[in-house]
Amino acid sequence: MGFAVVITDHDFATLEPEERVLRPLGIQLEVLTPSNRTAFRSALARADAVINQFVPLDAELIAAMPRCLLIVRYGVGFDGIDLAAATQAGICVANVPDYGTQEVAIHAISLMLAVHRRLLQYDSALRQGRWLRGPQVAPPIPRLKGLTLGIVGLGRIGRTVAAHADSLGLHRLTYDPYVSRSAAMDAGAVLVDFETLLRQSDFVTFHTPLTAETRHLLGESEIQRMKPSAVVINTSRGAVVDTTALARALHAGRLAGAGIDVFEQEPLRPAHPLWTAPNTILTPHVAWYSEEATQTLTRRVAEEVARVAQGEWPRALVNPEVRPTARL
Repeated sequence: MGFAVVITDHDFATLEPEERVLRPLGIQLEVLTPSNRTAFRSALARADAVINQFVPLDAELIAAMPRCLLIVRYGVGFDGIDLAAATQAGICVANVPDYGTQEVAIHAISLMLAVHRRLLQYDSALRQGRWLRGPQVAPPIPRLKGLTLGIVGLGRIGRTVAAHADSLGLHRLTYDPYVSRSAAMDAGAVLVDFETLLRQSDFVTFHTPLTAETRHLLGESEIQRMKPSAVVINTSRGAVVDTTALARALHAGRLAGAGIDVFEQEPLRPAHPLWTAPNTILTPHVAWYSEEATQTLTRRVAEEVARVAQGEWPRALVNPEVRPTARL
C-alpha cells in the first residue's frame, strides 16, 4: 500500500500545485467530504498524512488516525487542530508560516490607512451626491506622521508591519511576551507591556496566533484603556478580539474606527453589530491573498507531505515536543 494522503477540505480551484510535487513520488490525493462523518472517519483511519484547511480536527478525530504521521494546515494558524491530542498520538503538525507575510502586512496597513483617512465616509457621501469638505467627516482626521502604532505580536508579519510603518513616520510600540527588548529594537519598535501599548497607541494592530492566552486579548476592559481616538486593526485570528465588545465601543464612540479581516464566526453572522459600526471596514478573511501567495501555500503544503513521506521532519513543525515519541 502506498503513502496515503487525504485532504479534509479545501477551497482552491485546482490541486495541480500539490499534484506536481507529489506525483513523482507516486502519491495520490483523496479529497474528503466532511459532511459524511462515517466515510470521513474511515478515510482518516487509512491516512498516512492529512492536509487540512477549515474542518476542525478535535481529539476524537485525531484518535481515529492510527496511521497518520503528519497533519499539515493550509495556512499559518493551527488553532483548529487539537495540538495536545496530536502530540500525544505521536503525530507531527505543520503549518506554512511565511507564504503570505507581505500580503497580510500590507492588508493591515491598508485597513489602517483607509480607516484613518475616512475613505468609506467620503466614498459613500460622494455616491449619494454629497460633496463633503474635508472637515465634515467624523471623527476629525489628525496628521498621520508622529502618531503611534501598537503592534501586538512581533513575528514575521508584525516585523513587516513595523517596517512599513517606519516609512509612514509612525512611532512603533510592540507587545510580545516572547520577544526580547533588543529584538524589538532591531525591528524599530519599543517593547512595552500590553496596558502601556493600549494607553499610548493611536492604532493597535494584532498579529498573534490564537491560543488560550490570546483569546479575547482585546475585550471590554482593555478597550476602556484605549484612547477614544484609537483605531483597532485585526488580520490575525478572529477570536483574539472580542468583536461584540469592539462593536459596542464603536457604536458608543469610545473608539474612532476599526479594520477587521477575521471574525470569531466566519462568515460573520448577518445580525452582528459590526455590520453597522461607524468608520469600520470589514473584509472576508482575505488579507493573506495574492495569486503568488496561493501558489506558495499549496506548493509548500505538498512539500511538507513529501518530506515526511521520505522519512524527513517537516520544515515548519509547530509541535516540536512530539519529536521523542513521533511516529515518523
